[in-house]
Amino acid sequence: MYAVVRTGGKQVRVEPGKSVRVEKLPGAVGDAVQLDEVLLVGGSEETRIGTPLVKGAKVVGKIIDQGLGPKLIIFKMKRRTGYRRKAGHRQPYTEVLVDRIDG
Repeated sequence: MYAVVRTGGKQVRVEPGKSVRVEKLPGAVGDAVQLDEVLLVGGSEETRIGTPLVKGAKVVGKIIDQGLGPKLIIFKMKRRTGYRRKAGHRQPYTEVLVDRIDG
């Protein structure tokens, strides 16, 4: 069984027993998390597609890591003017271990 959920402005395919990295969610490591915006549930029987969400469906998991992604360098430059800007960015993420898909 699998599901497609919307979190952090992105769509992510999840399966029970697998971990997935999503945009940062509130909570500490070990806390339970529930993702309610389920767009599609498929697998064992028929595939249920929401309009836009599947009614009564939710994904339950546990937070296993809160961290920062790799560092990205943002460099801006305009030639012949002496304009240079350099900045770095590390996107925060939450790693969730999916326990079950309800609905």
